[in-house]
Amino acid sequence: MTFVIIPGLDGSDEHHWQSLWEHDWLTPAIRIQPSSWTTPDLTDWSAAITRAAESTPDTIIFITHSLGCHALSHWLTQSPPPPHIRGAFLVAPPDPQSPTFPADRLPTFTSLPAAPLPIPSLLITSTNDPYCTPTTATHLAQAWSTPHIPLPNHGHINTPSNLATWPTGQFLLTAFLAGLNLDVDAAKLSLQASNHTTPDRE
Repeated sequence: MTFVIIPGLDGSDEHHWQSLWEHDWLTPAIRIQPSSWTTPDLTDWSAAITRAAESTPDTIIFITHSLGCHALSHWLTQSPPPPHIRGAFLVAPPDPQSPTFPADRLPTFTSLPAAPLPIPSLLITSTNDPYCTPTTATHLAQAWSTPHIPLPNHGHINTPSNLATWPTGQFLLTAFLAGLNLDVDAAKLSLQASNHTTPDRE
C-alpha cells in the first residue's frame, strides 16, 4: 500500500501533519510534484496526480489537504480511476466561492463542479475553518457523496492549528483503512500518539 500526499496551496511545510505523516508514519508515501505550489494550475496538478498514481502498482490511498482535495476530486471524476486506487482521505477543503479564497492565485480552481467520488472517501473538516463554513462543508460532503466528520475548533487543520502529528487524524485514517480491509502499523500509530504533547486542537 502506498500513500499519495496531495498538499494545498504553497505545499505543506515541515511542521504540517502531512509532512510528519509522510516522513515518520506512512510508509511508503510519495508527494505529488506539480510545477508550482505557489501558483497552482489545475491541469498541471492533475498531471502530477496521474504521475504519482502511475508510479506504483500498489494499492493507493490519497491523503489530501485544502486545495489538494479539490485537485483530487477533479482528477477522480474526469475518467474512471485505475482499480488500485482504493480510497481518499480528504481534509479541510476550502470554499472556492468564499471571500477568503485567493481566487487571484487560483483561477483554475474557482469554478469546479462537485460530483460524487468514484472511490471510498472520508471528509474531515473543522467547525471554525476560516476557508470553509460548516454549511459549505456539509454541502461538499453531500455533493461528493462522502461520509463527513466535522471536528470542533481545528482551524484550517494546518500548521497554525498546532496539531503536530495530529493523533486524531491518525486514528481516523486507521479506522477508514480498516473499513476498506486495509491496515497500517498500529504499533507505530500508538508510538506517534504517545509522543504527542501538543493539544490536538487550536
